[in-house]
Amino acid sequence: MPVRELPLFAAADARELGQEADADLPAMPLSEEVAADYQMTRLSLKQHPMTFLRPVFRAEKILSSEEFSTIRNGRRVKIAGIVLVRQRPGKGNAVFATLEDETGIVNILLWARMFDRYRLPLMAARLMEAHGVVQRVREGDVDVIHLMADHIVDRTAELARLSEDHHTRIEAGPGDKAVHPDTSRTHRHGHPRTVRILPKSRDFH
Repeated sequence: MPVRELPLFAAADARELGQEADADLPAMPLSEEVAADYQMTRLSLKQHPMTFLRPVFRAEKILSSEEFSTIRNGRRVKIAGIVLVRQRPGKGNAVFATLEDETGIVNILLWARMFDRYRLPLMAARLMEAHGVVQRVREGDVDVIHLMADHIVDRTAELARLSEDHHTRIEAGPGDKAVHPDTSRTHRHGHPRTVRILPKSRDFH
């Protein structure tokens, strides 16, 4: 006579849920993958965030780091990038910041006498735009180039364009206020889609 399986053991082998077909989810856009990488690991090996924002800044005649490195001394330009480092030496007469984009880095210098005017964007921005004059100084065999800044803009809100909701509208340009809410505030809600996209810069005083 065959041995009948007891109900207790039969229930243990049963699936908790019924068979379900795989969900046909849309692929995550690369820009959103990069944003997720920065949220979780503070970096991404796929692309730099500025790669996806370049059309926005190019429309405003804002140079990349690579383009900036070719500009002659004394020319007035605009640049933008992710803030890596901020420095304000205790007794120095200038504030320094290093910005990074998809092509390299740019060092900017703002005289201390202008610090109070631009304190908020200079200290709070994760994505910073700077206007100023190119300064080239020869040190040995190397050309050292800075941007002598006289105007700072916090462009952190543009990082919202990396999300899937805004991916198809990234070409819209700076005039479309609906596509770049203030992401510097949304991180307080706690949902993965609204946490701060980029980590804080390294600041020295």
